[in-house]
Amino acid sequence: MEKENRNDTRNLQETGDIGTVQIADEVVAMIASLATTEVEGVCSMAGTISNELMSKVGVKNLTKGVRVEVIRSSVKVELAVLMEYGYNIPGTSRKVQERVKNAIENMTGLTVTDVNIRIAGVNLNVGK
Repeated sequence: MEKENRNDTRNLQETGDIGTVQIADEVVAMIASLATTEVEGVCSMAGTISNELMSKVGVKNLTKGVRVEVIRSSVKVELAVLMEYGYNIPGTSRKVQERVKNAIENMTGLTVTDVNIRIAGVNLNVGK
């Protein structure tokens, strides 16, 4: 059903006479980034801006700290994350993995096989 198009775009659906549905790899990365930053205990993606600022500077910066590899209908995700001080890193990471997997699969129909997380730092600004 899904066939590769350009290196950064995948056909999700071929609907015969109506046409096709394609998704760019960058969109999958953006979904992963947004899902990650929704988890309590995650400060931000390493090298990205906050969600509040994304509308001012553009969404292109939102995919920094995220790498996706889409092969056929399978997705592997690698995340570089900044955590908030005081949160349990393994527990928070598990929540991130679940949230990212569910978001990508629900929104795209692709299958997520791996969500690998690298803790790039801890935000020590306790009194926000």
